[in-house]
Amino acid sequence: MAKKALHTCVRVKDLDKSVDFYTNILGMEITTKLDYPDDKFTLVYLALPGDTYEVELTYNYDQEEPYEIGNGYGHIAISVDDLQATHEEYSKTDYEVTGLKGLSDGAANYFFIKDPDGYKIEVIQDK
Repeated sequence: MAKKALHTCVRVKDLDKSVDFYTNILGMEITTKLDYPDDKFTLVYLALPGDTYEVELTYNYDQEEPYEIGNGYGHIAISVDDLQATHEEYSKTDYEVTGLKGLSDGAANYFFIKDPDGYKIEVIQDK
């Protein structure tokens, strides 16, 4: 039986700000936008160029308070071919970026950036 990962959904408070982050900072492209005014929500699907895995941004029209991320959410991860350059680029934005990190066994080098709603995105050096 074949299986394929499709998307990860995150709920966002400011759709425009979130779309700006995922497109202009992370380099994703909008693949689909679906408005459901009668149901009072909009879905925006984004993917990295050449990739089919998507991030789904769910914007509920009547959400007044920021969403609580909770302690069960971890992060979304993307890989890049030049971690140092990407870290320098993201550090020049208004978004929270951690320092560069590495696992003790050398298995990965990475850092985190937070999107407008506080969701963590792990950026990993592609091997």
